[in-house]
Amino acid sequence: MHNSTLCYLENAQGEYLMLHRVKKKADINKDKWIGVGGKFEEGESPDECLRREVLEETGLTLTEFQFRGVVTFLCNDSASDQFMYLFTATGWTGELNMNCREGELAWVPKGKVLDLPIWEGDEVFLKLLAQDAPPFLLTLDYRAKDGGDRLTRAVLNGKTIV
Repeated sequence: MHNSTLCYLENAQGEYLMLHRVKKKADINKDKWIGVGGKFEEGESPDECLRREVLEETGLTLTEFQFRGVVTFLCNDSASDQFMYLFTATGWTGELNMNCREGELAWVPKGKVLDLPIWEGDEVFLKLLAQDAPPFLLTLDYRAKDGGDRLTRAVLNGKTIV
């Protein structure tokens, strides 16, 4: 299991900064829309990883962010299993660099995010963010018997919801 962070930057117009993962060939998130973030480097804490990844992918330095939950991903390829620390952010400095090496950045109205090609499980935690739910533990199980990458089970705070 590896650790990662994911952050949804929210602007005053009620939009999330979304990353369309289209630049890397071997990318588990290929063609999906996600927030910004990435894997921990050796010795990093969740907030250190968050700040570094947001800066690397956007050019922005976070000044105000909130921890929202931990999402555990279970995949057919166990090398992709991970603990993801989920954040939202409403404060930053710097100038947004739209030329991200991971894909294309775009501000998307929060009400339109679920219309984008996203992972099934992302819909679960995006709805929790929209409800301003307290910090949560969410397990998203993508271990399909046929080897596909569809959501087979979701467990929120110990209760199966899918």
